[in-house]
Amino acid sequence: MRTDFDRAYVTAHGKVAVLTLNHPEMLNAASARMMRGLRAGMDHIEAGGFRAMVLTGEGRGFCSGASLAEPPEPKPDGSASGAGDALEHTYHPFLRRLRDTPLPVISAVNGAAAGIGMSLALMGDLVIAARSAYFLQAFSRIGLVPDGGSTWLLPRLIGLARARELALLAEKLPAERALEWGLINRVADDERLMEEALALGERLANGPAALSSTRKLFWESPHNSFEAQMALEARTQQQVCQTEDFMEGLGAFLQKRPAAFKGR
Repeated sequence: MRTDFDRAYVTAHGKVAVLTLNHPEMLNAASARMMRGLRAGMDHIEAGGFRAMVLTGEGRGFCSGASLAEPPEPKPDGSASGAGDALEHTYHPFLRRLRDTPLPVISAVNGAAAGIGMSLALMGDLVIAARSAYFLQAFSRIGLVPDGGSTWLLPRLIGLARARELALLAEKLPAERALEWGLINRVADDERLMEEALALGERLANGPAALSSTRKLFWESPHNSFEAQMALEARTQQQVCQTEDFMEGLGAFLQKRPAAFKGR
């Protein structure tokens, strides 16, 4: 079943929702219209009882970056938006939405993930790329600095030296090398990308409610000292010990049977 939004759509695959960027004639260049559609798609997914989601792009590319063909929307007061305003009002809300969703997120990267499209892809808890896919920090090619959180994400994923290399040289990073560098989790043959992404989604959708708390712990960890993070883990563990899924998991372990988690 497919539900359409502005330049985005959602398809349901059991307990897994697929949110697709849908402007293939522009290689899914990210515009204000698309960002509105993606946020509406997230509303639909989070209200729909899904337990995991896949983010991907329609056609030959995941996302070619911010749309340069469409002017940014004016600021709330009606004045013209600069590049920084466009980031804060157009793109950042969706990036935060991906960070804050309780659902595990899998990015299935087909073709190019460039500019802010690379940031969108790297927001996934798990990132799987087609063998022909590539990543590109394209900003310096047009005289801009990296954005979309990439100067925060990249050093933490691949180290400062490689992050600088990608940003300063603006060279394509093929999927296989991205895997070697630890930027992504898996590479799949092009024709099997969605099959493998949905299989991962199903595994996560059948997992315990604690997965939501796990992803939140990892998002919080860069801001905390070791002691603060241990304290946060203890508080979170106390909370998830009260879930039905913990009782089911414990019972399954003691009875030597597979657990049947319900996400609560």
